[in-house]
Amino acid sequence: MDAKRIAQFTCLHRHRLKALRLPSDCLLKLKKPGGVPLMSFRDRLVKTSTSLKNTIQDLRETSHMVDNKLIVSLSQKQQKLIEQQIAHVEKEMEATLQQDEQIFQHFQLAKSVVGIGLVTAVAFLIYTQDFTAFDNGRQFACYAGVAPFEHSSGTSVRGRTRVSPLANRKMKALLGNCASAAVQYDPQLKAYYHRKREEPGARRR
Repeated sequence: MDAKRIAQFTCLHRHRLKALRLPSDCLLKLKKPGGVPLMSFRDRLVKTSTSLKNTIQDLRETSHMVDNKLIVSLSQKQQKLIEQQIAHVEKEMEATLQQDEQIFQHFQLAKSVVGIGLVTAVAFLIYTQDFTAFDNGRQFACYAGVAPFEHSSGTSVRGRTRVSPLANRKMKALLGNCASAAVQYDPQLKAYYHRKREEPGARRR
């Protein structure tokens, strides 16, 4: 009975269905669904580099107790190599974008926004399928976890607004970093940020 009702509902509203649009070869190379192409590989390298930096710092702090100069030296060489690999992957990402004229144009437009760099611009293209996967900015804001919702029951509002726990955490983190950079380097955004912080009920961070 449930299957029949679902089928009837789908048939009734079939005119509202949209044909699935597969990502272009360019976007697939950047990040295949479930695969490990350029974007994911870069993420791995960054995590490894960060881990090595922390290890080197820990080793230096204990160098007065243990002679670990060799380990520090080898770790530094390894970390430097990984940084070179990250730079190489980023160049390959940009070269891949240039293979599709429309996607590269959208990439440049995204990068022209203060605070948005290569990684966030590429993430925009991947998660929005070149800005075609969402009908409006509000939908993408919900997907990225930056659109707050009221926590309500009936007619009463309970507690602070909150974002969806099902949001894309990677995209949310990238946007947070971009916002932090933007309020430092864009005078208008900086003024807006401080004005909002001074409003009654604003959260202090």
